[in-house]
Amino acid sequence: MDGNGRWAKKRFMPRVVGHKAGMDALIRVVDHCQKRGVEYLTVYAFSSENWKRPEDEVSGLMNLVLVGVAKYLGKLASQGVRVRIVGDRSAVSEKVRAAWNQSEADTAANTGLVLTVCFNYGGRWDIVQAARRAMAEGLSPEQLTEEALSARMSLAYAPDPDLFIRTGGELRVSNYLLWQIAYAEFHFSDCLWPDFDEREVDRALAAYAGRDRRFGGVKTTGSASSIA
Repeated sequence: MDGNGRWAKKRFMPRVVGHKAGMDALIRVVDHCQKRGVEYLTVYAFSSENWKRPEDEVSGLMNLVLVGVAKYLGKLASQGVRVRIVGDRSAVSEKVRAAWNQSEADTAANTGLVLTVCFNYGGRWDIVQAARRAMAEGLSPEQLTEEALSARMSLAYAPDPDLFIRTGGELRVSNYLLWQIAYAEFHFSDCLWPDFDEREVDRALAAYAGRDRRFGGVKTTGSASSIA
């Protein structure tokens, strides 16, 4: 979800205002993805590299977690959305962890779209933590297969993404879901994230529908059930 800061700068506003607008955009996208039959939506909210940003921006993002839970959790829960939080929780405050726990607990029984929020997450971190889990469980080198490592990744509960979307005009993956996007289709949009709306979602889905997906074999068809 890239472009919040630039969106705010264009309007001569603090970057945190762009992040607030970005949260509103996320709720719009969740609503529309549910209508379009998407089962899993995974979003990159805060990377393990984002700690390098100015302290006031990082603090604003942490506070925005609390605001977002208070403002939107009830709505998401009533719509059947299940919220999952993925990332290294050790570096965030107890208040933020409590908000995450509340989000997951209040939506644990929901059977609709699974919204995964990657926060203090990095693709390399995810692979390392999966390998450490395997080692701690006593797996031998011969037992450490792709399937064994996949089962220990932080998103093991979700299928690998069909469609990877990056907004804001950047053409890179920025350490996001490095293991999981091996066969994802990519869609890059110049649209800044706060402006990303239903039309942009449909544009990405239409682009995906025109792709020839072979996974190293013959052509397959289908709809995007998992978006990152």
